[in-house]
Amino acid sequence: MTSSKEPVLETRELTAFYSDFQALFGISFVLNEGETVAIIGANGAGKSTFLKSISGLLPRPPSAVRLDGRDIGALPAYEVVKLGIALVPEGRRLFSSLSVEENLLVGAYGRRDGGPWNLAAVYRLFPILQERRHAPSTTLSGGQQQMVAIGRGLAAGPQYLLLDEPSLGLAPLVVASIFEQVKQLSVRNIGILIVEQNATAALSAATSGYLLESGAVADSGPDLLDRPELTERYFGVRGVVRGDGAPAMAAVLGPALGAG
Repeated sequence: MTSSKEPVLETRELTAFYSDFQALFGISFVLNEGETVAIIGANGAGKSTFLKSISGLLPRPPSAVRLDGRDIGALPAYEVVKLGIALVPEGRRLFSSLSVEENLLVGAYGRRDGGPWNLAAVYRLFPILQERRHAPSTTLSGGQQQMVAIGRGLAAGPQYLLLDEPSLGLAPLVVASIFEQVKQLSVRNIGILIVEQNATAALSAATSGYLLESGAVADSGPDLLDRPELTERYFGVRGVVRGDGAPAMAAVLGPALGAG
């Protein structure tokens, strides 16, 4: 097995296009096994496009996406899922005609062999879903629907989980609960990539972050929350200071950053 200290999911000079419009410009990125990495940036920065490119929903150069040293950029989305990369899409995208459990079983349809994730494991992570397993997905709260969306991704048995805006439309307390579950997933050795408009929550849950600007990496590192120079450079405001005297970039990043 590849060491957790070695890069296992990576992009190399990744580009992406919508017809003649270029959305990504040479993004190089690394996600180690068991890490959580956040992708932040303003509206239109290319964050969601980046996830779609990795997961095979957009065309990309064959060698631009690699898994365990293998080029997978030419593979369609269903083959990428079989290799252990699952996308939880923005807006949850549940099947409204199906129950909670049926939505979860859809995720398990093309699951890769092995791995600890099955219905029982998903229900242990989100006990409320077991209680409501026969309920139509449309009767759930927004937070419960997000749990189903994440559970559906986990049911595929992924080694890497890509989360696109998991806090979208949710109340702050629900967001805190969702991100607490995300932290548990990283402990279980799943690599997690989060695209999130709530930069504070995403970076607090992550071991590292990437800041995208106009489809390119503008900055990266494990300390983006505590670098006030970024607030001046990209958002035109000075970093604020916490009560202990340390810079608190989170206080300005949260409202300044949006989806994209």
